[in-house]
Amino acid sequence: MSLTYKEAGVDIDKQNLLIKNIKQVIKSTYGPEVIGGIGGFAGLFKLDIGNFKDPVLVSSTDGVGTKIKIALMANIHKYIGIDLVAMVVNDLIVDGAHPLFFLDYFATGKLNVERGKTIISGIAEGCKEAGCALIGGETAEMPGIYNEDDYDLAGFGVGVVDSDKIIDGSRISEKDVLIGLHSSGVHSNGFSLVRKVLFDRAKMNIGDYVEDLGKTLGEELITPTRIYVKSILNLMRTFEIKGIVHITGGGFIDNIPRILPSRSNVVIQRKNWEVPPVFSFIQGLGKIDDVEMYRTFNMGIGMILIVSEKDADDVMLRLKGLKEPAAVIGYVKSHKKGEDQVLFEE
Repeated sequence: MSLTYKEAGVDIDKQNLLIKNIKQVIKSTYGPEVIGGIGGFAGLFKLDIGNFKDPVLVSSTDGVGTKIKIALMANIHKYIGIDLVAMVVNDLIVDGAHPLFFLDYFATGKLNVERGKTIISGIAEGCKEAGCALIGGETAEMPGIYNEDDYDLAGFGVGVVDSDKIIDGSRISEKDVLIGLHSSGVHSNGFSLVRKVLFDRAKMNIGDYVEDLGKTLGEELITPTRIYVKSILNLMRTFEIKGIVHITGGGFIDNIPRILPSRSNVVIQRKNWEVPPVFSFIQGLGKIDDVEMYRTFNMGIGMILIVSEKDADDVMLRLKGLKEPAAVIGYVKSHKKGEDQVLFEE
């Protein structure tokens, strides 16, 4: 008896059905730069360099880590695609790059067409929020690698910036001001520790209502990562942004030094913003010290902008007009031998 690919666990008809179901959603992210349609072997994007004197392409790739476990536990999949886009485009904007296009990789043990449609619709929503086109992707059914209901996501994005407008932190100097853009919660980092604390040790369930949070655990943890692209691009039209830090894995302690000149330290003034209750909740249950919290989580600050002291008030005023919640959270000082580059002030 002849064996089929479907009997081996891969249903090509389902994959074709998924593509058919998401075509319009994907097309909704297109601008005139996208050439051709969906279903080709590669995505085509016509780069308009008319607004650039010396364009530089900027690329980034990422996933959403074990937050997928939270989506599976809660059976809420409509936001995880937004997380995927956010993790990539927020890294592009750190260099001052305008995101152009995005591609996704969606792998699963057994393709659930409706769930796949929900996930990819979330990716398209994130792309629209970031102002980029979803021009390609791959859906892979991989029995034997993933359990039937499991899946994983990865994303790849490309942006563009003029060479003289690349934000690299080299102009950061003493007395510059740190402005923190608020996060929406845990975002997409630290979930291995979150799960260890809440589910392994505290034996909580994803549907448990938590009084301190005003919602269920699942509703809190699945909240999608904020996409900061449009607000930062708006600021860049008027102000010099000397440095940008995306607070992801490594938190404050490992991420901020990535853009600091060796001559500079930053002082983080922790009293200047209110840490969202989800972090206090996790810290209390896990008996986690402050250093570990600020090295693992965003603690309510998803992105940090470093601007000159003279621009700080105007930047804050612009952010208020853009309805982007923010706070002045610290300042730059000269580095002294033996000091850490990230210092905390109560």
